[in-house]
Amino acid sequence: MKKLEKQIGIEFKNKNLLKTAFTHRSHLNENRDIHEHNERLEFLGDAVLELVVTDYLYNTYPDSPEGDMTNWRSALVKGNNLSEVAEKLNLGDYLLLSRGEELSGGRKKPYLLANALESLIGAVYIEKGYKITHAFIEKFILKQLTEILEKGLHIDAKSLFQELSQEKLAVSPHYEVLEEWGPDHDKNFRMGAYHGKKLIAEGSGISKQKAEQDAAGNALEAMGWNAG
Repeated sequence: MKKLEKQIGIEFKNKNLLKTAFTHRSHLNENRDIHEHNERLEFLGDAVLELVVTDYLYNTYPDSPEGDMTNWRSALVKGNNLSEVAEKLNLGDYLLLSRGEELSGGRKKPYLLANALESLIGAVYIEKGYKITHAFIEKFILKQLTEILEKGLHIDAKSLFQELSQEKLAVSPHYEVLEEWGPDHDKNFRMGAYHGKKLIAEGSGISKQKAEQDAAGNALEAMGWNAG
């Protein structure tokens, strides 16, 4: 973990907290001496991330309307964007997984990488507080905003995927639940975006709506339509 701490410029006094941030639920099934996984930290990190992004956008763009900032925030915090940031930070290398999850390519699964980044944000917030967490998010996530605006990735993905699917293929996409996990008060979903019976892309989120948006964004990219 020292390599990661050096990379992000944050040293943890509580090393167990950092370890928990990368402990997937599946790992507990094979390691009875470990009693905590990263889902609670992910829950916290998701909320902190949304607050920091909202805070940043509100203060940086005083003349922008609420609707624009909502779309920008959605693009910044969606699973696809977070998984890309997590991949650049090599967070998959630090994940503690079960053998089965490891063999299924868990270290490269976008939704696991996105969840790990949110868990890390939660851990940074507990360890260092809001100011340093804000700096971390600004350095690694908020810098993506320029590219997002240039590529039009802030446009509502689900609406755009619907529009382009009908225009180009004369079909209407639909979404199906591929996986759900976590307790009732903290559910996570993996959704598939389909054309008929063909799975175009997957997405994840803490609600079906967020997972559908993520899947739609990934579907636009898979179809080569992300530029509109």
